[in-house]
Amino acid sequence: MTPAAVASPGRLAGADAAPWKRPEVWGTVLLVVCDQLSKLLVLQRIGLHETVTVIPGLLNLTYVRNTGAAFGMLNAHDFAYKPVLVAALAILALLGILWYARKFAGDAWPARYGFVLIVGGAVGNLIDRVTLGFVVDFVDVYFGTWHFWAFNVADAAISIGAILFAADTLFSRRHVPEAV
Repeated sequence: MTPAAVASPGRLAGADAAPWKRPEVWGTVLLVVCDQLSKLLVLQRIGLHETVTVIPGLLNLTYVRNTGAAFGMLNAHDFAYKPVLVAALAILALLGILWYARKFAGDAWPARYGFVLIVGGAVGNLIDRVTLGFVVDFVDVYFGTWHFWAFNVADAAISIGAILFAADTLFSRRHVPEAV
């Protein structure tokens, strides 16, 4: 490991470390496993559109199929190549995230953990799209009669990861121009 990698407090593992020795890889794998296990439990125990109340007035588990993109976009539209288009868009987004992280993300923990959460979530949902043709969503947060979009572990990870990435981008010192 280089001296810079050791000296950087935000650095989780050296870039030269073997992939299986990097905490980011294990974090991503753990996230994908948790996401897929939670969806498997939903598929086995909750019927389509069935609701299980967890916290009355706040949280239900409701199994829905998301055949569209994030937050149900394109759900109302059906066309022949929709599953292929949505999966291709997901792959392009994942590749864009990987490129961005490699090019711009720093060693600070918000960027590194944000990257793990976004990639793990994207892979979890991509597995659903490729194997099932839809994403399993089941977390139903609501207040009175207003319901947020149903989501899953992968969606939550992507959202939190995006916030961490944005915080790193907005508040990182490496983006501040040096005084002349």
